[in-house]
Amino acid sequence: MPKKTVKSVSFNAMVKFFMQSYGVPTKKDILKLHERLDRIEKLIKLSYETKRRINTGSDKKNIAGSSAMTASDVVANVINKSNADGIDFASIKDRTGFEEKKLRNIIFRLNKTGKITNKSRGVYIQKKGR
Repeated sequence: MPKKTVKSVSFNAMVKFFMQSYGVPTKKDILKLHERLDRIEKLIKLSYETKRRINTGSDKKNIAGSSAMTASDVVANVINKSNADGIDFASIKDRTGFEEKKLRNIIFRLNKTGKITNKSRGVYIQKKGR
């Protein structure tokens, strides 16, 4: 019978096998993780700066000219600046640029809080005493 030759296993191959089987990260794996973490940190920082810019109002410009007004404030200012005859829904929509559903909700809320009142159907004026 012929004798079988046994191939010797190198130390590097054995270490590599154990690292893969036990899930030990290599230097290359750690460098990839660092790159991914850097990218995530940049995205978070960019997101934070964008939110901060929006909250401070540097990107917003509205009809009244100030920077940090709510949609209700914008609609109330448009109605308040109208003449004594009032302003109709279509004019408010044109001046503010809001969609119909949003504008109806804002007008309802302003009417309920007493900041505006109906002069007639679809015509709004500033509430007396304000």
